[in-house]
Amino acid sequence: MATLSTLHVYPIKSCAGINLSEAGISELGLAMDRRWMLIDRDGRFLTQREHPLMATVKTALSEDALIVRAPDMPELRLPLEPAPLAVTLSASIWDYPVQPLDCGEQVHDWFSSYFGTDTRLVQFNPADQRICSQKWTGDTVATTQFSDGFPLLVANEASLEDLNQRLKKKGAPAIPMNRFRPNLVLSGLDAYEEDYIDTLTLGEPGNEIVLRMVKPCARCPVPGIDQETGQGSSQWPNEPLDTLATYRANDRVDGGLTFGQNAVVIRGHGNVLRVGQEAHIELNF
Repeated sequence: MATLSTLHVYPIKSCAGINLSEAGISELGLAMDRRWMLIDRDGRFLTQREHPLMATVKTALSEDALIVRAPDMPELRLPLEPAPLAVTLSASIWDYPVQPLDCGEQVHDWFSSYFGTDTRLVQFNPADQRICSQKWTGDTVATTQFSDGFPLLVANEASLEDLNQRLKKKGAPAIPMNRFRPNLVLSGLDAYEEDYIDTLTLGEPGNEIVLRMVKPCARCPVPGIDQETGQGSSQWPNEPLDTLATYRANDRVDGGLTFGQNAVVIRGHGNVLRVGQEAHIELNF
């Protein structure tokens, strides 16, 4: 039996995540997930790929605020809802243009000081709509906020166990699941069984949440970054990608090294996911 073993949200794209026992869900994914994003002066989004120190920016949520902390920096508290007179900016995620709302000069100064470069925090604009690639979602019109492309990322504990066994055989250290930054983690599956899941149904009868897996997640170097320190390994700088390259190249994503599955919400908007829920799967071979 598959079970939802952990839940995670990442309020600021590519900054530290929050482990949850339950989370509301909408067509945009988990509540507050990737609702904020850091951009440079040209409006390009920032991630740990180029700025691994982002991992050390910790977030927490209260009833009315996003709380942001970083080493040797004062605590920031940001309202969950956009300011009425927030300025609309032009930005982009990959080649997708977005019109986010600026979080203000005080916040801009805080992040610019911490990263040592012009860095601005923006919030997703409720008037904006970012549609996921229908090359992958087909007839389903799915939307997301500041994720790379889809509202949810689903990972499998058994797949990580298999990868870690391969790492250990070559003398490399095992890595935790947070390196892959999933939203939902499943237990009770075989290794890489997530590759063959079509739909995933969670929740109680009458309040089910149905997710559809739409695209294998091709991995960048971020899984090589320690999510506590924001640093890579000097001894194993190319892991786990070197190991994944021996068995996880996927023609569906042009040979990308895949781990986990991107998913969209088919049914159950407004319902709640809870750790420990049984997950019913339908496979698609």
